Amino acid sequence: MTSLSRQVKVSRISQDVVLLDRDHSILAFNARVLDWAYRPEVPLLERLRYLCIVSSNLDEFFEVRAEPHLSAFQNQDDKGNYTLKSSVKLAEAAHALVARQYALYNDVLTPTLARNGIHIISHGERNAEQRRWVKQYFEREVRPLLIPVGLDPSHPFPQVANKSLNFIVRLGGKDVFGRTNEIAIVKVPRVLPRMIRMAARVAGPGDVFVSLSSVIRAHLSELFPGRSVGQFSQFRVTRHSDLAVDEDDVSNLRTALRQGLESRHYGQAVRLEVSAGCSEFLSAFLLQQFDLPELALYRVAGPVNLVRLNQLVDLLHRPELCFPSYQGSYPTQLVPGESFFARLKQGDVVIHQPFESFAGVLDFLREAVYDPQVLAIKQTIYRTGSDSQLMDLLREAVRLGKEVTVVVELKARFDEEANINWAEMLESIGAQVVYGVIGLKTHAKMMLITRREGRSLVRYGHLSTGNYNPKTARLYTDISHLSADKALTLDMERVFVHLASHSRLPRLSQVLLAPFDLHRKMVARIDDLATCAAAGVDCRIVAKMNALTDEGLIHALIRAGRVGVKVDLIVRGACMLPAQVPGVTDNIRVRSVIGRFLEHSRVFYFRQGTEDALYLSSADWMNRNMMRRVELAWPIVDPQQRQRLVDECLVAYLHDGIDAWDLQPDGHYARVSPDAANVPHGAQAALMERYDGSVFKHAQ
Repeated sequence: MTSLSRQVKVSRISQDVVLLDRDHSILAFNARVLDWAYRPEVPLLERLRYLCIVSSNLDEFFEVRAEPHLSAFQNQDDKGNYTLKSSVKLAEAAHALVARQYALYNDVLTPTLARNGIHIISHGERNAEQRRWVKQYFEREVRPLLIPVGLDPSHPFPQVANKSLNFIVRLGGKDVFGRTNEIAIVKVPRVLPRMIRMAARVAGPGDVFVSLSSVIRAHLSELFPGRSVGQFSQFRVTRHSDLAVDEDDVSNLRTALRQGLESRHYGQAVRLEVSAGCSEFLSAFLLQQFDLPELALYRVAGPVNLVRLNQLVDLLHRPELCFPSYQGSYPTQLVPGESFFARLKQGDVVIHQPFESFAGVLDFLREAVYDPQVLAIKQTIYRTGSDSQLMDLLREAVRLGKEVTVVVELKARFDEEANINWAEMLESIGAQVVYGVIGLKTHAKMMLITRREGRSLVRYGHLSTGNYNPKTARLYTDISHLSADKALTLDMERVFVHLASHSRLPRLSQVLLAPFDLHRKMVARIDDLATCAAAGVDCRIVAKMNALTDEGLIHALIRAGRVGVKVDLIVRGACMLPAQVPGVTDNIRVRSVIGRFLEHSRVFYFRQGTEDALYLSSADWMNRNMMRRVELAWPIVDPQQRQRLVDECLVAYLHDGIDAWDLQPDGHYARVSPDAANVPHGAQAALMERYDGSVFKHAQ
């Protein structure tokens, strides 16, 4: 068979494969996260925190992913990606996951908290003295902020903000004007704490708390003097919250986004949560008000917002019930106090976060800010947080007279406001702020330092798989790459110029850039390996990412697997590629590793025969990353650095025997079973031990 005919055959043999559903895969990921809350060996308050993480993830899922399913259900659609049948099936999966959450909270976590002296007591459990304390708290801290709204023709149903806590009450009797309007709404201000520690003098032994909802519930009747309170329930509505701004039709994107943020809290309702005991009358009334079908109603046996239980963790000072604190070591390829510029002349530096500290990146920027020979600093900002040392350093660089250019992505979902504020601050002090390319999110993570050395200008660069956020850098696994390589830093310079000027992008020698060539070259590299494998060459692909949903890349991987390429995919979250299906994807394995830290690094390894290549990237293999974002992938050319990344980011995870889940042929994930003949290995635990052995051993 000729090379061309092999390529034609390879290109045709994957289109008959039925891919997995993306949204079900997202829910399956959250079920794997929830598994950590079930594990008795995990410290108790961390189990509670994992429960909160799942609730937060589900909030975002409904805010971003639910609207087309809901529309398909309401329109009775039977064709397309979203149909009546698919929306019902997804709702069933979501309801099942929520039911598991509350069963875990009520049947496992709450009793375990009590055994450890931590009590959340309801009104019925309080003694007389405790009830007096709660009443005093209600009168002093809560009641002055509550304004009950009775519904009548002049007082229609009030605007209820996204994810806010509210009460609906059915009243008996007549109001002061003799009318029998029976429905009232009590909106609970966000400024009030959701968990309240009871004073020690009345609490008794242990840590005793009351929830804000139970405080209000116990005193609802006092908000309606002269009326009797019958049926009532907490409720919370989730709204579609993905900002949509027509960038081609606005003169100032920043202003348009700020205006959009004001209305985000009142978008289309997509989910209604009520107390388990909410009457049919009240739930039907709320569904009608929010124009929601029954499948969007979630009856929950507990707080309607489990995310707020994080406040309980924060209020407790019980280190024995938490993970031992972990501080990654200073990057092993760096010497504290040594000049970064001198070090990078000797070779590149790779930092594996959080096992190695993000402090190395901050120190790199700090040296650049205070070095009089540094003339310019260029950086992209996607998610840096609202309180950032990095942004303070950039502000100091402007004050010291350096040319500072910052590419700020205003449309970073749910970080829009923080980024707008940073952009305005930097502009106000003289930094050059640009917003990237219209219609594309700038998701690439890079920093470029230009320094005068003698008669030359020398560039030093930082590229990363993750954000410039010191807080999440302690919680996410990511790779930082520092380099003075002339070709790589020249590519970075060209990308910055392109983003600022929108001029034609020159040919890049090292960097692959989305939406231009990253997708095409990744597919081409996979297809090249498929062609070699069809000719009898031993070929291998190992790719680590957060999500795999791009159909072009999926079909390329399936084609490659069918002709003999061995493919291992480490995909933390959503994956649409069905693995290990007999006769279809026998050569493809997919696993998800869910650990103490959020897996976030993107590492792509390709080998044909004895030749191999490894890329780091800011991009997941998703269509939006490849086609609607500015993303980078770049090679690691140093053999020792490349082998280190293979060992730590790929091999370690392929051999994880504790935190890994393997995708089964039927589309479900099965947690790995430890090998009885060997001590089970956890990739993250091993890396913690490697970079800070004393901390890890203490944790055991």
